[in-house]
Amino acid sequence: STIPVIRMIIQQSNCFVVVERGRAMQNMMQERALMDSGELREGSSFGKGQMVAADYTINPSINFSQSNAGGIGGVLGAFGGRLGAVGAVVGGLKFKKAETMLTMIDNRSGVQIGVAQGNATKTDFGLGIGGGGSGGFGALGGYSNTPEGKALAAAFANAYNNLVIAMRDYRPQEVKGGLGKGGKIKVGN
Repeated sequence: STIPVIRMIIQQSNCFVVVERGRAMQNMMQERALMDSGELREGSSFGKGQMVAADYTINPSINFSQSNAGGIGGVLGAFGGRLGAVGAVVGGLKFKKAETMLTMIDNRSGVQIGVAQGNATKTDFGLGIGGGGSGGFGALGGYSNTPEGKALAAAFANAYNNLVIAMRDYRPQEVKGGLGKGGKIKVGN
């Protein structure tokens, strides 16, 4: 699920207050039921009218995510010589790409007030070294892997940053007669 990552990004930005409407909502409702049944201590304040309204909803979407979006590789070797040495260095890079979108909706009107796209590329690096001489053979290998999830998280962070910038410049649209009261665009005769 992308929801935990997006919640964390938004909460840490301190641009918006995040309200709970997920799994924890069940726990909140359970506490209110205990209050209504008289099971909570006197003076506990879980009464009505304390929950904060969610002014906006942010809908995430993943436009695409590629786990292998290209790469490069190379081999460097040395053979022969007086000591009979054989050696090679092998390396490669693989790229992961992700593109995401965040849409912001005003919950009171249902109007989409902002949309932003984000993208990210992550790189995996692989390295192998091998060598041998007249006395034996040795090898060393290492690999660092970047999961696709990190590319998606980075793309959502980029989309959120772009959304914050877009919302700074937001101005409500003005429609003669008011929004949702019948547009003037004709579809046919």
